[in-house]
Amino acid sequence: MEQARRKSDLERAETSREKTGVYTGLNAFHPTTGQEIPIWTSDFVLLSYGTGAIMAVPAHDERDHEFALQYGLPIVPVIIPEDGWDFPTEAYTGLDGITENSGPIDGLAAREAILAAITYLEEIGLGERAVSYHLRDWIFSRQHYWGEPIPMIYCENCGWNPVPEDQLPVLLPEVQAYKPTDTGESPLANITEWVNTTCPSCGGPARRETDTMPNWAGSNWYFLRYTDPRNDQTLASMEKLDYWMPVDVYIGGDEHNTLHLLYSRFIYQFLHDIGAVPANIPEPYAKRLSHGVILGPDGFRMSKTRGNIIVPEEYIERVGADALRCYLMFIGPFDATMAWNERALMGIKRFLDRLERFVDANAKTTQRTGQKARAAINRLVRQVDEDTAAFKFNTSLAKMMEALNTLEDLTQPVHPNELRDFLTVLSPYAPFLAQANWEKLGLEGDVGLTHWPSYDPELEVDEGVEMAVQVNGKLRGTIHVERDAPEKTVRAAAEAVESVARHLEGKQLVKVILVPNRTINYVVKGE
Repeated sequence: MEQARRKSDLERAETSREKTGVYTGLNAFHPTTGQEIPIWTSDFVLLSYGTGAIMAVPAHDERDHEFALQYGLPIVPVIIPEDGWDFPTEAYTGLDGITENSGPIDGLAAREAILAAITYLEEIGLGERAVSYHLRDWIFSRQHYWGEPIPMIYCENCGWNPVPEDQLPVLLPEVQAYKPTDTGESPLANITEWVNTTCPSCGGPARRETDTMPNWAGSNWYFLRYTDPRNDQTLASMEKLDYWMPVDVYIGGDEHNTLHLLYSRFIYQFLHDIGAVPANIPEPYAKRLSHGVILGPDGFRMSKTRGNIIVPEEYIERVGADALRCYLMFIGPFDATMAWNERALMGIKRFLDRLERFVDANAKTTQRTGQKARAAINRLVRQVDEDTAAFKFNTSLAKMMEALNTLEDLTQPVHPNELRDFLTVLSPYAPFLAQANWEKLGLEGDVGLTHWPSYDPELEVDEGVEMAVQVNGKLRGTIHVERDAPEKTVRAAAEAVESVARHLEGKQLVKVILVPNRTINYVVKGE
């Protein structure tokens, strides 16, 4: 316990180290169920988070899950995803599912259950809803020459004064070298001709503030400047701000999104209050998305220390840029953290190679494409449209694989007119391959600049069926395939489902049991 007490929040937050703890011998009572809950002391709980004591939920928090596994604590799921989940193996951290083991809010959609739980606690007098902010001091300790200069002037007689408005903005001096100082001050402190100035109050000698703002500062408003970058009169014209703002989608990692968007929204709200941005646009971002993290093959964050860094250039040389690009989109949901898997990468490479061979075989075809093939490509256009707009790039690629399987199974020629549509929807995912095959079809211009194909509902022939996908008899997902689809097509669709792929990873396949149009069951064993 003494060792845990001495650890900083930074050390406690480190995800890769082993977590330690000790049972205190004390129990608490759950305020709504009365259930006894053991109280542990651990070195991964942040002292600055809330009161420094947490209710651990191992089934739904990665750090709690690791701790529970290490000490044999119960892992009780309270949110059950639609496709099921292997809770003893991995925590489910999403909010898409139905509540369970949750007393009065059992059976609700998880997102609804949050509000229902707050309402219930208010009704029984155990709490009330509130908004809390976990703000930290804005760190200005990192001093760069290129940071934004702070517009303040210090005079021995008058003290601090703001730079007069008619002298704004304060521009950085143009210099040949900007070496750091020996005093810890900004490199600007060495540029005396810039530092020494005149006091705006008394006219006497004065010095500019040499500290600069961190890189976060400039990134708080740059997106506004993008709307009108050559305007030398104001930040941006109201007309252009009104046309372009708000930002449609902002994408970044969790930390960047949390910190940067918090600060930038604060600055934007200030600009909104003083009328520097349109009154009818109170928020800077319409939508925010956090991308996931790709771990090394060993399941840990990539680092030189671990020697698990993936070098993109090496894989581009081996499999091509398109295969690497598609794999990064196919590896899992946009916001998921996934380990690098070379076998899955080679699966993507094989798909692209098959597609190229299919184009080669049909490039000179003059026969009209059959109805089923036209329907398959027409359906693909709709599916890629929907999935791409929803940032479901992995399922979009899975639909392309299904479509190619269907076309190959039909063993009928496909006219270049239909192949054109396939290559067009492929082009955002595999631009080089799409362009090369575009030219094989004798098409002119850039596939990436052509009109996006439109979906024709009249071509849709609903011959599909929903099939259950099982691993060792347990339901792990569902797929939609054409009625009487061959096993190869069914397997490709099933293995593209994330919850299925996760339970097949590292296992030895014993056999596959296919009940046409109903179920497919993978019998596996071992690791």
